[in-house]
Amino acid sequence: MLDEPRSGRLAAWGNALLAGFVSPDDAAHHIADDDAVHRVEGLPGEGAPVGLTLALGRLRALGATGLRVALPAPGHPLGLSGPPEFNARALEAGEAVLAQGAGLGLVPEVFEAGPEGAAGLDVHVEVVWHCLPTREAVPADVPSLGEAERELAEALREATELLSRLDVAGSGPVADAALAAYRARAEAGRQVLAPGYPPRAVRVLELAQRVGALIDIAQGAGGDGREHGAAVSSSEIAARAEALRPVERTARRAQVAAYNSAVEEQERRRG
Repeated sequence: MLDEPRSGRLAAWGNALLAGFVSPDDAAHHIADDDAVHRVEGLPGEGAPVGLTLALGRLRALGATGLRVALPAPGHPLGLSGPPEFNARALEAGEAVLAQGAGLGLVPEVFEAGPEGAAGLDVHVEVVWHCLPTREAVPADVPSLGEAERELAEALREATELLSRLDVAGSGPVADAALAAYRARAEAGRQVLAPGYPPRAVRVLELAQRVGALIDIAQGAGGDGREHGAAVSSSEIAARAEALRPVERTARRAQVAAYNSAVEEQERRRG
């Protein structure tokens, strides 16, 4: 599943702030989005957790020149550069942000509260970003935007073919729900990549989210378009997951390439 990662919002709007395209308050507003509050704990020079506005300013004062995203998964340390403690925390969370130039990384921990069975606006969400030392090294397995776009085109074909074989390409409640969720993300995605990002990055991110929606459909639907049930054996589910793994990996790599492209562009300009 490829929902919009909080690390993506933090990196995108943090980069826009560092480049002078938005104000600190605007950046903090877009990063928090629908969450109640975000705090950063463990920042050098701060004895207690601080809000996003202060944290972003502190990172800049500590030498941060750009923010990169990591979306690691077991066996795939995508976007990470070490040390082991930071990598382990990022892998557990499934995402992280690396502050280039400051030697620091941020890993989110999400707390949710609300009535049992509540969803959406009824859920109170707080996020604590844990600040840890990182290595200033080339992040693992991050492609260029051009590479990501080419790989996504092939991944989209593979995901579509798999859906066709499963006979869930366009019918059933699971397929409908996943496509509706994708369309909602696509609409929101017009605001995800903040000012300063190249148009190609927006295109790559939207395509990665589309591939993610197809993955959701294939993972959640049986041959009749319904959720997994007795009609789908555990071996069939395992085989489906194995077939989808490289497609999901490609989509995650593309997301990271899109979010990190502002920093890559900045480095190219510097020569």
